Amino acid sequence: MGLIDDLDALQARAQEMIATATDAKKLEEARVTLLGRKGEITQIMHMMGKVAPEERPVLGKRANELRRMAESLIEHAAGDLKRQAMRELMATESVDVTLPGARPTIGHAHLINQIKEEIEDVFCGIGYTVESGPQVETSYYNFTALNAPMDHPSRSARDTFYVVDNAPGSVAHPEQHAHGESDVLLRTQTSGAQIHIMEHQKPPIYAIVPGTVYRPDTADACHLPQFNQVEGIVVDEGITFGDLKGTLDYFARAMFGEDRQTRYRPHFFPFTEPSCELDVSCHVCGGKGCSFCKHSGWIEILGCGMIDPNVLINCGVDPDRYTGFAFGIGVERVAALRYDLPDLRTLMTGDMRFLEQF
Repeated sequence: MGLIDDLDALQARAQEMIATATDAKKLEEARVTLLGRKGEITQIMHMMGKVAPEERPVLGKRANELRRMAESLIEHAAGDLKRQAMRELMATESVDVTLPGARPTIGHAHLINQIKEEIEDVFCGIGYTVESGPQVETSYYNFTALNAPMDHPSRSARDTFYVVDNAPGSVAHPEQHAHGESDVLLRTQTSGAQIHIMEHQKPPIYAIVPGTVYRPDTADACHLPQFNQVEGIVVDEGITFGDLKGTLDYFARAMFGEDRQTRYRPHFFPFTEPSCELDVSCHVCGGKGCSFCKHSGWIEILGCGMIDPNVLINCGVDPDRYTGFAFGIGVERVAALRYDLPDLRTLMTGDMRFLEQF
């Protein structure tokens, strides 16, 4: 019965081999050693055909018991190793559910959009509508209809982004240009929207037009090649400069504070007459004069004026019956003045350290 002794010894060796397997790799090595195609228990099972017939039942039974025992031990050991691995993983990645959760980062509107929406809220609160206009404009709407002569310097390619016109003469109001410029351009101002509005709406008109404009300026602390404006237009019977002043005084105090003073300086714009620029008292020095306001006590915020009768005539509006005023607000300028921004380029860099402050 030497084979029985071999089976007993193999059983003890199998138990020790499985018990000392400290990880899945060693347990798999033990399984292959014992139960693989060339494993020790498998080899013994193959030897049953060479055993004497009278010993075969006893040895066969004992060999099957050994195989089942090894399979059972390996199965239990594998389960123990998986549970141990899970406990170690949970220990290293444990979460204290009683702690407050991590608050997700919530985005917010860009400062330019915040200012733009605030301007819209101010004017919508006094009955204005919010309109839009095309960013790719024609020279007629951007210049001519706004009373700008054909030789006006702003029409130069040095001051305007012209676009290749693939169908010359097909636009509304085609024009002949002194230097062969295209009829199509990226708008340099939102003022062209005044013409579109008056062509499609009958007075009374109380509207603002926020939008992006483009000029071939080199970006520096005070200039950007792409920036935002909010155009305002009012056309109605009996509109006077007093209405313009009252409206813009209300806007200035709503945006910059109730204690701010305003003043109107004569200026020139082709499409308004009279024209002026609106200044507000410097918030740094309270109007006494400092380096921020260049010791004047005032800060310019926008241009405005009464709509020139020629512009009304270009739009089919009777200037003997209707009058109106217009104004243009630089959104980036309002942001810079409100928050003392030394460089307009900071608004366009996408630097989250800067933008998260607003």
